[in-house]
Amino acid sequence: MKPVKRIFDLVERYKELCPDSQNALSGKDNGIWVKYGIDELIEKSDNISYGLLKLGVEKGDKIASITFNRPEWNFLDMGIQQIGAIHIPIYPTISDSDYLYILRHAEVKYIFVAGEEMYRRIKHIIPNIPSLKSIYTFKNLHGIEHLNELIELGAKNKVPEKLQAIKNSITEDDIPTIIYTSGTTGHPKGVVLLHKNIISNFIAVSNIPPMLPGSTALSFLPICHIYERMINYLYLYLGYTIYYSDNIANVAEHIKEVKPVIMGTVPRLLEKIYDKIIANGCKLKGIKKVIFFWALHVGQHYELYGANGWYYQLKLNIARKLVFSKWKQALGGNLDLIISGGAALQPRLGRIFWAAGFRVLEGYGLTETSPVISVGTFELNCAKFGTVGPVLRGTEVKIAGDGEILAKGPGLMKEYYKEPELTKEVIDEEGWFHTGDMGIIDDDLALKITGRKKELFKTSFGKYIAPQMTENKFKESPFIDNLIVLGENQKFAAALIAPDFYHLKNWCAIKGITYTNNKEMITLPRITKRFYKEIKKYNEELGDTEKIMKFDLVDTDWTIESGELTATLKLRRSFINKQYAGLICKLFA
Repeated sequence: MKPVKRIFDLVERYKELCPDSQNALSGKDNGIWVKYGIDELIEKSDNISYGLLKLGVEKGDKIASITFNRPEWNFLDMGIQQIGAIHIPIYPTISDSDYLYILRHAEVKYIFVAGEEMYRRIKHIIPNIPSLKSIYTFKNLHGIEHLNELIELGAKNKVPEKLQAIKNSITEDDIPTIIYTSGTTGHPKGVVLLHKNIISNFIAVSNIPPMLPGSTALSFLPICHIYERMINYLYLYLGYTIYYSDNIANVAEHIKEVKPVIMGTVPRLLEKIYDKIIANGCKLKGIKKVIFFWALHVGQHYELYGANGWYYQLKLNIARKLVFSKWKQALGGNLDLIISGGAALQPRLGRIFWAAGFRVLEGYGLTETSPVISVGTFELNCAKFGTVGPVLRGTEVKIAGDGEILAKGPGLMKEYYKEPELTKEVIDEEGWFHTGDMGIIDDDLALKITGRKKELFKTSFGKYIAPQMTENKFKESPFIDNLIVLGENQKFAAALIAPDFYHLKNWCAIKGITYTNNKEMITLPRITKRFYKEIKKYNEELGDTEKIMKFDLVDTDWTIESGELTATLKLRRSFINKQYAGLICKLFA
């Protein structure tokens, strides 16, 4: 089989693996799954290339896309790359100032947007992008050029010899994409990735999923992010059928419909799934409720590789038959492999999902490393709760004297676009990339993340606190959706807590408490007392320095749209500190 040296070689490989595929990619349109076969993928990608050539697009030109996950993203992605142009995928949920900065900084010539809503989001900044020639939409809008028009333009102006010559001139050292990281402060940084960076990454992890062409995958994390994008390429490399969910709110419904074997996720989604299952379990009565929570207790003690022995396995088999089998059916019935990344997965959740029959593997990486640095595998002792697995084959990792994780390998980016000084700050003279994350490598050679270097702070007693570790511990509580640990130069650590209002409403219903609105409920003595109980419970697992001594509840969810979370669901600490400055002052008054 022809080796993949450029990302667009994946299309030819897929054709070899599944020559008659009528469903390589699928997406929902007006409530119906629309399927595209491999021949359509090839034809539409080529026609986009021809259309862009007709428009005068040349090698190195920048073309942006702003859209939710959809099959057409692949047509555009391959069409751009085949002529040596550079794809700039942008999150659909960033601020207007970030849109303007990225589009100007990258000197984008063409933009492809999801539809009318997305077009309206950026319409007012278009006059401020001097390099821009035109905007296309994925949805047909009156008065705005549409992707199908570009495809038709290409179909009428085919130049196969010219396209082939351009493709032949592109090497693994060329740039297929620049990905702007959202960051938590300052302007986004443009991460320049080469074909060989991304290809080395998905080939290095290709031994983890089963090589079963035609298997079904569900894609719902933003494909503009390197994590889901690399997994998307992995699916194509393996010949999988990919179903795209354009809204995370519809994921549960889509899982039931398409019955995927594999999907990538972030811990937050698994937490939400778990919380809903527990809420339903609480509604059960009598023996059913007893059996449900007995099975849950069994699952909480799950160990990998049969370490608990035959008696535990007997109990687990009973729990799976009576309870966990229903979890499997609720998630489509076929779901086997879940790849979790973007943040730390609570070990208790990992145990429960494995016990229920879902094999969950954690990975770790950054946009700058294409992204995977380490990931669990199914080899003996290569999956371990509380870690992000062994270092990826071909990649090197070392822990610096201050505990920072340093990495080098074929996935490491070329540079930050137009930012040579920033590049020098993160890649030292020996070629080591300074991740900004703190970690350790345990005796089993598994990497464990202990926090972010820049997020470490000292109390007034000179004691260091890694807030991320403490936050992850408290987020094990079903009552807590999110929280931020504070206390720099203070005598103690405190926290602002965003409750899990879904769980809180269910708890109030069980306790006979009338739920009015979030703002009133978080002030009720009975509810604040319940949160004190949660804080006390998890404080017992922390050292004296890390214990939360005071806290306050906020009355809204923290989301990407409201600004508290980045596009990868990390806390925007500076924003939260500014947004809740008054509450924070009271905590330490």
